Amino acid sequence: MIGIMLAQINSAYTRGYSGGIVEVECDTSNSLPGIIVVGLTSKSVDEAKERVRSAIRNSNLQLPAKRFTINLAPADVPKSGTNLDLAMAVSMLVASGQVNQESTGRYLFVGELALNGKIKPVNGVLSYAQTAKNANLDIIVCEDNSLEASLVPGLSVHTAASLKDVYRHLIGEIELIKQPSYKYAEEALEQANQHRFEDIAHQETAKRALLIAAAGGHNVLMNGPPGSGKTMLARAMTSILPRMTHEETIESTRIHSIAGQHNHKVINVRPFRKPHHTASTVAIVGGGKNPVPGEVSLSHHGVLFLDELPEYNRSTIESLRQPLEDGFVSISRAEGKTDFPAQFMLVATQNPCPCGYATDKDIACTCTAAQMQRYQTKVSGPLLDRIDIVIEVGRIPNQSILKSPSGPQRETINKQKQVEKARSIQRSRFKKNTTLNSHMTNRQIKELCHIEPTAQQFLDTATNRLKLSARAYIRTIRVAQTIADIDDSPIIKQEHIAEALQYRHRRPE
Repeated sequence: MIGIMLAQINSAYTRGYSGGIVEVECDTSNSLPGIIVVGLTSKSVDEAKERVRSAIRNSNLQLPAKRFTINLAPADVPKSGTNLDLAMAVSMLVASGQVNQESTGRYLFVGELALNGKIKPVNGVLSYAQTAKNANLDIIVCEDNSLEASLVPGLSVHTAASLKDVYRHLIGEIELIKQPSYKYAEEALEQANQHRFEDIAHQETAKRALLIAAAGGHNVLMNGPPGSGKTMLARAMTSILPRMTHEETIESTRIHSIAGQHNHKVINVRPFRKPHHTASTVAIVGGGKNPVPGEVSLSHHGVLFLDELPEYNRSTIESLRQPLEDGFVSISRAEGKTDFPAQFMLVATQNPCPCGYATDKDIACTCTAAQMQRYQTKVSGPLLDRIDIVIEVGRIPNQSILKSPSGPQRETINKQKQVEKARSIQRSRFKKNTTLNSHMTNRQIKELCHIEPTAQQFLDTATNRLKLSARAYIRTIRVAQTIADIDDSPIIKQEHIAEALQYRHRRPE
């Protein structure tokens, strides 16, 4: 067949959480046979020419003895990964005259090619799918990526097993299978962990605090001796969180897909991330040459659990200050800047001292005053100021551990219903699906929060006596509003303010 001189195929790139269209241009000449790839490519993209060459040959398609020059435009944007393989192969088929250019115009091609021509799954497909939707294009992916791509409403997703299938579809021999749009499950899904509130003996104060935190999306710090149940309480928290909305499912799946930590599955259960205290700052907040999400973004719409908070590197936990305040992480590199969403609930634990028994009534503490001071100052005041709820968790008698739960057998279900009701009130208040009381701005507090005059006077007096910062003042109102929502009260009363104030952290004098 007589080849045309130039082909242009649509694919996509990602840069952090954003991305765009890549125009894969292919030109042929009668020079020394070979494949040249240009357009600010990484090693993984440059190596694609060998995968593409073998995939075309092993698919029983023609590979003319010509020089193929492939340009990835825009040429000033870095390209990395293997998602461009399929588009590069199709561009060569078009440039060599085996496929008509007009048949490719409405598609965006994404996929890695095996040497035998099979299409393999790639990370970040949800971002590519959203790019296709924005450009009014259909997308062609492999079967393993099709469910994820179908999360984007209104997008036509075509599934192909191999390069030969794509070729036959483009020349009109077969029709690729279309993936049905993702059906969001309205029913509640079981959380992955098995810890439930009714399995935890006593600790009613801690359970109440975690209920408030779950209802309003507030950050929690639990302080107590070893073995008091802090970790079990944290794990049980996800059991009372409401099911994810469709929008939250899309956002969480997109983040996990970019990071390659979802095994090409839809994330429809709220994340519970628990990084080890040896995790680096980049692992926690994200980064790298081509920025990828960290733990704070992977826990978006879920829980980030930091066990033994003072054991983490000081600079690592200080890096949490910006995402806790803003709800996103900004990562700047020489090539540009990207933002990753990070609206998570921080649930942290710590011992009262290095040996752990400073507050224990039965076991004597062996720490010196200097050791206790060093330990307690490992977590800075500005970070503690961003934690809405601080609670003391005491040890329970061993003989009570295996007794039948004292609370109702349906305690978890009842608390989950309370959380869902409170969040429903918040959705009505903010007219959004994902805004919670913990994210309220100062303007929203002034316009939407109705505080009883006596409660306002009580708050002002307490603030002056406790010497709370302006941030702590605002966060106290946010917690009080959540308590009022749980009580189904249209106004914030004095008892709501009083309970919120008792959860504020106060350093020992």
